[in-house]
Amino acid sequence: MRVNMHEAKSQLSRLARLVREGQEVVICKSGQPWVRLAPYRESDEPREPGGLEGRIEMGPDFDAEDDELIAAFEDCELFPGRRDNE
Repeated sequence: MRVNMHEAKSQLSRLARLVREGQEVVICKSGQPWVRLAPYRESDEPREPGGLEGRIEMGPDFDAEDDELIAAFEDCELFPGRRDNE
């Protein structure tokens, strides 16, 4: 089922119930699919870290400080003015 954003806002409880019952609900914005509602499910299996051994390699300088790279992250939109607060 596809619904527009306005309908999703006003019918969220009904849509959530439908999703919990197994129906797929896609919310559209300007007629284009935007997000898909999904039911929350507890994981049945505990997470086991370390499944990528031997498939990922990191260079010897992986954790070397790069002031330019650090500045790019600290001055980005996600952390505006962060350097001023340090």
